[in-house]
Amino acid sequence: MQYTQQLAGRALMFASAMFAANFSVWTLYAVLGVEIREQLNLSATEYGILLAAPILSGALLRFPAGLLVEYVSAKKLILLQMLLLLPVLFLLPYIESYGAHLLAGLWLGVSGVAFVLGIRYISPWFERRQQGTAMGIFGAGNAGAAITLALAPAIQNWFGREWIGPVYGFGIVLMLVLFECFAPEETRYMRSRGKVNIHHHLRPLMQIKVWRYGLYYYFVFGSFLALLLWLPNYYLAVYGVSTPAAMALTLLFVALSSSLRALGGWFADRYGARTVNWSVFWTCLVCLFFLSYPPTSMTIHGVERDVHLNIEVGIELFTLLLLVIGIAQGFGRASVYKTLHDNFPAHMGSVGGTVATIGALGGFTLPVMFGIAQDLVGIHSAAFMLLYGVLAICMLAMYLAIRREGYQQRLAFARENNFLQEESADSVALPDR
Repeated sequence: MQYTQQLAGRALMFASAMFAANFSVWTLYAVLGVEIREQLNLSATEYGILLAAPILSGALLRFPAGLLVEYVSAKKLILLQMLLLLPVLFLLPYIESYGAHLLAGLWLGVSGVAFVLGIRYISPWFERRQQGTAMGIFGAGNAGAAITLALAPAIQNWFGREWIGPVYGFGIVLMLVLFECFAPEETRYMRSRGKVNIHHHLRPLMQIKVWRYGLYYYFVFGSFLALLLWLPNYYLAVYGVSTPAAMALTLLFVALSSSLRALGGWFADRYGARTVNWSVFWTCLVCLFFLSYPPTSMTIHGVERDVHLNIEVGIELFTLLLLVIGIAQGFGRASVYKTLHDNFPAHMGSVGGTVATIGALGGFTLPVMFGIAQDLVGIHSAAFMLLYGVLAICMLAMYLAIRREGYQQRLAFARENNFLQEESADSVALPDR
């Protein structure tokens, strides 16, 4: 037992490090995109598409990867996935055109499947009561984005932009070697799973609640991805800060949100995933209401003179509200996967891959919609107006689901205790009295 716990701890540690390394590659365009936009003079929509390119391919690959990992060793697939990343990282210095950057971004998206593979790798090592905490610790690998926001600008300042790709390539090589040498081999259960028919893994996808959980993850993870990509340019455009300051403020958002994901998993284990989810949504709804409000000038015609009011969210309040949202999103990402394991413990590859795909598609679609909204409306805060609407849909779906489940529970209780039958008998006997 002691030995198994040690192996589980080692599996979690190296899987989390692997995920952080891959996530840092997946979000590399958050830094590179700012300079590419200036160099190629991109519109907000073109910039959003560029940022979303790695997220799109990563999202689309997550579902097939989730199915494949049910039949093939997760450790072997993780090693293969990191090998596939190396060529594009070493080719980055030679890419110049917008189209080539888009293609490179799609290739970098291979790093996005590390989450699905890693979740399937670690889940059998832990008991059900530990799943929320374990997945929260693993999910803290989102901090890989913070590594990129800190490391990529430093590499650019010290050696030049052309060295960013190769340095990341050498980092992935190092991670690949460490994972191969020190991550424990998978359990007998994981090695024998290929005997299960594929219909066993696809069957849960017919349940509406899988897609509802995907909608929740679309917000808590998809909007997190979208914001970490969008924020550097937002700080530059709205508040006029320097590029290092914009990166530092975005880094603070990412680091805080990612590091507290493990605490969110513990809360989900202790207080229930649904309670955590509902609290997360309400917290984000309040913060997004204020972030959505555009800078406004108002003139009030008084008795003796006009009163001029300027209403806007300053950088201090903006950053504070953003950090609260980041913390809430970190809790939400952990609680959604705790919910998945509670409901589908034997389908973490297929169901987890589906939900992860939907969440990552949020990271693709939202930056594009941010750009389109900004170009059409002409207001920077249009991005937060859009997120407010997405969150409202999530909360409505969750409210209706709770109502429906409550009704079904009361109906089942009534049937078990013959309430409906007795009520029917009373209504027939009433005229004879």
